[in-house]
Amino acid sequence: MLGSLLNGQTGKPRIKLTALAVALMGLVYLAAACGSSDPVETTPPSDAQNQPLSVNIVAPTQERESATVAGVASNSATDNVSRKVGGEVGDLAPEFGGIEAWINGGPLTMEELRGQVVLIDFWTYTCINCIRTYPYLKQWHSRYADDGLVIVGVHAPEFEFEKVYDNVVEATEVNALDWTMAQDNDFVTWRRYSNRFWPAKYLIDKDGVVRYTHFGEGGYAETEDLIRELLAEADPAFLANSMPLPEDQAIDPGFLIARNAEVTRELYGGYERGEGDLLYGQGGYVQQMQYFENKNQVFEFTISESQLPHKINFQGAWHIGPESSTHGRMTESYEDYLSLVYSATSVNAVLTSDSGEPYKVRITVDGEYLTDANKGSDIIIGDDGESYLWVRSPSLYNVINNDSYVRRQNLKMASNSPDFGLFAFTFGVYDTGP
Repeated sequence: MLGSLLNGQTGKPRIKLTALAVALMGLVYLAAACGSSDPVETTPPSDAQNQPLSVNIVAPTQERESATVAGVASNSATDNVSRKVGGEVGDLAPEFGGIEAWINGGPLTMEELRGQVVLIDFWTYTCINCIRTYPYLKQWHSRYADDGLVIVGVHAPEFEFEKVYDNVVEATEVNALDWTMAQDNDFVTWRRYSNRFWPAKYLIDKDGVVRYTHFGEGGYAETEDLIRELLAEADPAFLANSMPLPEDQAIDPGFLIARNAEVTRELYGGYERGEGDLLYGQGGYVQQMQYFENKNQVFEFTISESQLPHKINFQGAWHIGPESSTHGRMTESYEDYLSLVYSATSVNAVLTSDSGEPYKVRITVDGEYLTDANKGSDIIIGDDGESYLWVRSPSLYNVINNDSYVRRQNLKMASNSPDFGLFAFTFGVYDTGP
């Protein structure tokens, strides 16, 4: 759910920045679009984007950026009569709608929340950009819930398996996300806010007016400062504490000093997003053209040419589906695999199992097993040195976490199971974390 510095958005006009410019601006990535078909019940909106970092430079097609507008606060509830309802700063915040289920409380309404400060957080549980915001959301919930801050997570799924109630509940429990969650499977609330991004934050004042928006990672100090300001407006007795404001995640120094630095953009296993990428001249996420010629069936792939960087290649039998590519048969010796030449500090993969049975995935880089110096948090290293992970539930798995930035290393992932299914790769260049 990440974009690369050099490639910017998928399916949108690009912004190209040098590594030096990125260092000076404190940016990690630009947005990567992850659209599919037109909005229907089974797919996210076509222009939905996973947003690594909200920036002050945006492509012409991006309609909004993080914004704080002075003077839009209403002095009384009567001021709201003439306000437009929507997600723009200055709008009256929409009511929740189309919520399939509530988790950790609820149901809630914006009308009932008047008088409190509300932070709406649009997220989905396998989005790496959303995951990176968890510590800051937890801090705000801990610091300000007793002072009148109400965080409402609106979970809008990117993949079909993210619509499953039990999967979302498990994600909230594993990650200790204790605030109230609304499961917006049909994107009704998402559309009411005219939202386009994961993650996206809408800060709403005591009168129900949208006062601030932020899309993507970063801006944590700015957001918390606004939370304090709105809490003081809601209750003059609120005393802004002296606790330090949070800092954005630090970029890997190795990436910043690399003269030829590049970051592999987010890559998808399903053909729907890959086809959309082809339309905009980006060549898709997979190098082999047979991938696009054999949709919805098993095809025997052969890696017969030099692998291009930042492209997935398949070896052996694979079923090419709209959301994912799945290993097409049972094997015994890990002879079928997918391969990727990547540049990043960390690599994450969204994996799942059609049968629900756990399976093992063997991981190598440049033909060698992973070690403590580059293994991700979900990797197990056996007594014989073999590096692998167990896919036990549909989730995002941290596969690689290098000590520092690396450029163009060859990652291979292999499993004997026909359940081995790849939905997406994401990449990071933060100093710590996935």
